[in-house]
Parts: sequence; C-alpha cells; structure tokens
Amino acid sequence: MSYLTQKTIKKNVTFSGVALHSGLNVNLNIKPADPNFGIVFKRIDLKKNNLVYPNFANVSNTSLNTTIENEFGVSVSTIEHLMGALFGLGIDNALIEIDNEEVPILDGSAKVFIEKMLQVGIDVSEAPIKIIKINKEVKFSDGDRFISIKPSTLSLDIDFELKYKNKIIGNQRNKVKVYDDDLTDIYNSRTYCLFEDIELIKKNGLAKGGSLDNAVVVKDDEVLNKEGLRNNKEFVNHKILDCIGDLYTSGYRIVASIKCSQGGHYLTNKLLRKIFENKDNFSILEIKEKNLPHTLINRNLLREIA
Repeated sequence: MSYLTQKTIKKNVTFSGVALHSGLNVNLNIKPADPNFGIVFKRIDLKKNNLVYPNFANVSNTSLNTTIENEFGVSVSTIEHLMGALFGLGIDNALIEIDNEEVPILDGSAKVFIEKMLQVGIDVSEAPIKIIKINKEVKFSDGDRFISIKPSTLSLDIDFELKYKNKIIGNQRNKVKVYDDDLTDIYNSRTYCLFEDIELIKKNGLAKGGSLDNAVVVKDDEVLNKEGLRNNKEFVNHKILDCIGDLYTSGYRIVASIKCSQGGHYLTNKLLRKIFENKDNFSILEIKEKNLPHTLINRNLLREIA
C-alpha cells in the first residue's frame, strides 16, 4: 500500500467491548474524514467540549496506557493500540466517536482494529501526506531505561529491548523496519503483565476489565493463557506496537531510527516532547511525487513546509 497520499476508511466501522482499566462497556465508531482532517476523538456521551486530539502535548497520563485530554479536562484513554492500527494501515484522517472515556481493549492487541478496517476498505485521496523527518539525534533516559531517535534517510526503524527477571519474558529484543517489514506479529501481540503485579495494579484502580481474554498473564515460568503465545517475541513485539501508536501522537508518520531499552508510554512521550521543543530537531515535509515507492523517500522529492 502506498504511503504517499492521504487515506481514510471507506465507511463506518464499529467496535464494542470492555475497557481494560475502567471495566466499563464501551462503543466506538470510526468514521471516514476528509483530507487534512487528521485523527480526532469525539466523546459522544458529552454534549460539549467533547473533541480530544491525540497529540503528544495532550497526553496527560502514561501509567499502563496513554491518555489524552483536552483543555476542558475531557479525556480518552488507552488509545495506543488503535493509534498503532491507524498508523499501520496508513490512515491519516478519521473521526473516532466513543461513548466513554476509554477505548475498548478487545483482544489486547491491534489485530481486531486492523481486520475490521480492512474489511470496510481504505479510501485513497489525491492529497499528499506530510512526514516528520528527524534532523538531529535526541535522547531521553530514566535510570537504566532510555530511548533515542536519530536521522534515517529511508524508513522508520525501531530497535526495542526488554529486560525482565522473569524466565518466560527474560531479555527480549526485536528490530523492525516499520514501512518495509511484515508487521503481522507486531499488530497481533497482546498486552501482558506478571501475575504477581495484578493485585497492586487493581489496588491502584486499574485493570478492572483485564482477563485472559485480553491480556497475556505470566506466572513464574508459565503463561496462564491456554492458547499460549501468538509469537515467540510477543512481549517485546507488543511494546513495539505501543511505541508505534504513541509515535503517531506526533501527528504524522516519522522517518527516523529509534532505539529503546525497557521503555514504554512515558519514555516515548518524553522523547516526542523533547524533539518538538526545538525546531532544529525536525522538519515537516510534504511528499510531491505520487508514484514514488515509499522506501525511496529522499530530500529531492520533498518540499519542506515547516
């Protein structure tokens, strides 16, 4: 699929299910939108001030999910899997109507979002896309955890590693080229937790809707889900999914190389804030050609717009 012109879905697609953290039942409806509309959430359970934009500057919470909030205190949480699905399908424009404060978790991955959007089809416009090109290396660290981003001429590369004492998760690492590789395993990988952490998570008022239907649970040297893992790097692959979804709060697709160790929503958001606080760190570019393979993006075929 070409990434060079803006896309939306061909018709409405609806999702219903439990919210992971609130435990409430939620209905979500993704609607087609015109070019340059962007991705916008609308809380239809509220009468006014109900539009929330998934921008890194609007992220109000990164504890076990990504939550966005508008200036009136209206929020939408756990957006990362849906945002990852939109990124992966090249969806630039969509109105997302939701009747509660949290996106349904579905199976804990982006799989169902992607399958249902592909069923209704993708509408390709003539409007050119914009991309963010990273010009300088930017880093953020928090103790042993770190994330960095540096220029890349062709693609978005994500090199991610996990370090767990648990034998099942252990040290996992994967590197993907987001625009070139088959990312099926990434989008199918589910959220996960350690069994011993569940009590504390629930004490903090989270994971009220969590179950083995929507999360991988690891206890000592055993995966409690009867079906086991979907792929042998499901844990780190899910973190890459989260990272892709959180990167889309930049507003556009990014051309860069990212390296992350033991990261998550917090580190990715901090990195984005650091990138955009200095205009020397990035350029926003508009594609001028329509038939150029996306792997051959180069400066001569771009027009700098910001």
